[in-house]
Amino acid sequence: MRVDRIWEFLQRLSPLTRSCLLTELERLEACGVDMPGTADLQARLRAELRPDGPNEAPTPSKYFFAPLAALVVAGAPEHANTGRIARSSLVPIWEWINRDLLPIMARDYEDQMKGFIASNRPRDAQQAASIFQTKVAKSLEGNLASADGAERARTKLAAYTASPSVYSDLVKIMGALRAREALAGFGKALPEKIPKFNDAQVDKITSLLDAFRKKDPGAVPFALALVAGRLKTPRELLRLATKPARSRRATDVAATPYAISVSMVLDQIDDKRITLRVALKKNRVVDARDILADIDKTEAAVQAAIRELAASEWGARLRDIRSAIVADVETEVSRFPDEVGHILQLRGARGNGLLSGLAWKGRDAISDSAAFCKRLIGQG
Repeated sequence: MRVDRIWEFLQRLSPLTRSCLLTELERLEACGVDMPGTADLQARLRAELRPDGPNEAPTPSKYFFAPLAALVVAGAPEHANTGRIARSSLVPIWEWINRDLLPIMARDYEDQMKGFIASNRPRDAQQAASIFQTKVAKSLEGNLASADGAERARTKLAAYTASPSVYSDLVKIMGALRAREALAGFGKALPEKIPKFNDAQVDKITSLLDAFRKKDPGAVPFALALVAGRLKTPRELLRLATKPARSRRATDVAATPYAISVSMVLDQIDDKRITLRVALKKNRVVDARDILADIDKTEAAVQAAIRELAASEWGARLRDIRSAIVADVETEVSRFPDEVGHILQLRGARGNGLLSGLAWKGRDAISDSAAFCKRLIGQG
């Protein structure tokens, strides 16, 4: 009865507002926030707003965000994910564009697009979307140029989502829209898949990046994100920073043109940390074990690739991620039955990474394993 009353209230809201609410509920769930009683509401909202699932019919907003598709990531990152845009930010940003940034132009765009979509004219729809993308990008440049304008945008966006990354994603959307044609050309020049990122491939991609950087240096993180999306093993992106370095020392790696790729690999570890926390909260122990193994391999790769890492900003960030992982594991694994803990054992783990020594064999071993992790953090 309570859900029905809430649903009755939700039906009075606009479709955009309901979509924003659904996205926010999904974002919080992806963060591991407990939300008892919302499962039925989410199911009803999905049935109404996404009747055909991920392959639903095109909409004006889908056409608008289409150039950003390769940069969008699922989940709910709690950090500035370099070169990437959180999917959970798209709906609140779209609502903000419609209600606050360009309400009249957005309404005209929606009306025009509905006609193109209904009459199956995708080319006209793409052209209209491109024109509106340019208008939005220029409006964002003007609005976000001043401190007052940026603060107004932050305040308005806060009415649609509590996501800590939404304003950062708005800025990234502005940059990606400005560079959308250059990024499209760069994407076409990349191999469809890069199964092995050997020296020859690194040199080829570096040449493409050099040409791109001359035209649009501010959009390099987006280009690197496109490269990462084509790699079979995304952590290998850091080779774009380490291969051209004079030495493997962190200071020399940091001086290379694509040093930011190391930060992007640390983003990957941080994303896995969030995924791990959700898996533990939902008692998906086997998934958690696999995520731990992937984190361990990525951390080991970073440590092997860069010398004197501990004294660098990258090393400091990695220690912070380590601490967060240990805290999450301590909190969540202590709830597991004794017979479940051993599943988290990492088989074949090697090296000096944070997780290479973790081998839970029951609740009694948890505190010892956590202490071992903390000793490693102190040594890092």
